[in-house]
Amino acid sequence: MASLRKTHPLMKIANDALVDLPTPSNISALWNFGSLLGLCLITQILTGLFLAMHYTSDISTAFSSVTHICRDVNYGWLIRNMHANGAS
Repeated sequence: MASLRKTHPLMKIANDALVDLPTPSNISALWNFGSLLGLCLITQILTGLFLAMHYTSDISTAFSSVTHICRDVNYGWLIRNMHANGAS
């Protein structure tokens, strides 16, 4: 009897695209690190652009803009922490 992932129409699409996808033989597990680095770079760019929209670099209002990001902007605290932790 054939498995469900090969007979069910929706699961067959996911199986063909993700599980049984043929890959070149020269790809090793180290390619995952490059993919993760690319994901971190994209995250840094997107969160940096979002933070730059709300940040004021004036010496008298810089701290106020950071507290504004953390307290008033929707999920600003999360975006700020993602940006800070992604850089380290």
